[in-house]
Amino acid sequence: MKSIVCIVLVCSLVSMARATPGTATFYRQYTPSACYGNTPEGVMIAAASDPLWNNGAICGKIFTVKCTGATNPVPHPCYDGKQVRVKIVDHCPGCGGTLDLSQEAFAAIANPIAGVIKIDYW
Repeated sequence: MKSIVCIVLVCSLVSMARATPGTATFYRQYTPSACYGNTPEGVMIAAASDPLWNNGAICGKIFTVKCTGATNPVPHPCYDGKQVRVKIVDHCPGCGGTLDLSQEAFAAIANPIAGVIKIDYW
């Protein structure tokens, strides 16, 4: 039993070690998208900011995203320990965040009233 707990702990630490900090916003219109046109890709999706976009090379990449804190006066926007997996389907030039999450993905990890949150993603 102790070895299983140790393995889980080590895996958690490895995941967090490769996490990249950033910020997230959210959006509501999912099609058309820069990657998939008018083809719906579900609601657990995101748009990539200019630094991540790389001429669309990031299309289809899956990220795990976790809220890590507030960027504005909304206290404690994060839902503790919650993570969401999102697929990059769009480009958000000048969106003001690292990732622009779908409203559903944002609401899975944080209170949407916050509007912008600090995140870790991997």
